[in-house]
Amino acid sequence: MKVLVVGKGGREHAIAWKVAQSPLVKQVYIAPGNAGTSKVGKNIPISPTDVENLVKFAKEEKIDLTIVGPEDPLAKGIADAFQREGLKIFGPTKDGAKLEASKVFAKNFMAKYGIPTARYGTFDNPQEAKEFIKRLGDKVVVKADGLAAGKGAFVCQSVEEALKVVDDLMVKGVLGEAGKRVVVEEFLEGEEASYMVMVDGTEYVPLPTSQDHKRLLEGDRGPNTGGMGAYSPTPVIDKETEERIRKEVIERTLKGLAEEGIHYRGFLYAGLMLTKEGPKVLEFNVRLGDPEAQPILTRIESDLVQHIMEILEGNIKGVEIKVSPKWALGVVVASKGYPQKPETGKVIEGLEEVEKLDNVVVFHAGTKKEGDKIFTASGRVLTIVGLGDNLAQAKERAYKAVEKINFEGMQYRRDIGDKAFKYLR
Repeated sequence: MKVLVVGKGGREHAIAWKVAQSPLVKQVYIAPGNAGTSKVGKNIPISPTDVENLVKFAKEEKIDLTIVGPEDPLAKGIADAFQREGLKIFGPTKDGAKLEASKVFAKNFMAKYGIPTARYGTFDNPQEAKEFIKRLGDKVVVKADGLAAGKGAFVCQSVEEALKVVDDLMVKGVLGEAGKRVVVEEFLEGEEASYMVMVDGTEYVPLPTSQDHKRLLEGDRGPNTGGMGAYSPTPVIDKETEERIRKEVIERTLKGLAEEGIHYRGFLYAGLMLTKEGPKVLEFNVRLGDPEAQPILTRIESDLVQHIMEILEGNIKGVEIKVSPKWALGVVVASKGYPQKPETGKVIEGLEEVEKLDNVVVFHAGTKKEGDKIFTASGRVLTIVGLGDNLAQAKERAYKAVEKINFEGMQYRRDIGDKAFKYLR
């Protein structure tokens, strides 16, 4: 088989790394990929959102399966375009992708189908948004309606801060079209967690649980980012909680999509807050999480390509994912200035030494190779995953590896996974 992976981040490196292990696969292509993906396949210089040329490439190369990493191409209708040409692709159609592409659509969908979420209002008028904020009081969340690379949600500690965010998004237009409409919602107290499944219509197969760390700085301080690290499994999702997530979130969502006439096929990710009342949805993503995919895929021992092909052939009931009992913890190493204005073009040192370590896997994100050197190319540069018999061991291995990496201005959180330890005592 020939498999095409669409995207260029750490998640796509992890997908390509996993795909390359399949005995069914003879060639992996990554469009456009990064310095790391070139070690497991062939990078193709086509943008993830250049749907027309991706279709053309897939037809010319007789690609047997395409797996989409990021949300942008899905929101643009890449799955629809591939399906029209009879090409196998794993990822939802444009209609299904609205769950992530429009926060307003997602919130209204949740309200319609009884999926637990925060109280909210949706606005395209800044004055009305501000009046709603004043009624909700201190500590609210303001979200841009459109896609913003994981940086469109603002947790505001005061009414004044929330009013400024509304001005920034709706009046000054700091996120462009994405911020023209906003969702304002109550702040939920609890523990965040990520729950991902592979879907075909109303049937689904759960992936291992995980917990992301969205804030830039230790102790969950600083601005929101695309994610600074994740670990799997997470003890914050116990058996009883998982049962509720499946019944109240996943199954209601898939039933709702079917009732809307949307046949959803692909990965579905529920970003959750585990509150005293139970799990509530913060957001839906229509693809694997990044950085959660990196520790999750290092734990999956069975053949991802075989599972996806079974789903595409209508045999999701036959999918049995084999998961390692090991723990995996991934630390994101980012550039100075991330997430606002990351510095790039810095030489990365120590990669060769880290790649030789046992129970450590290096996934590249914002990297590019020039000559025999690898340089930083965007905000999130690497995810270093450590594996261990317990979380403490996985964490120790990941951080020992991170300490061997060096580039000017590198930054990372030192507390990834710490939230879990109180549940493990």
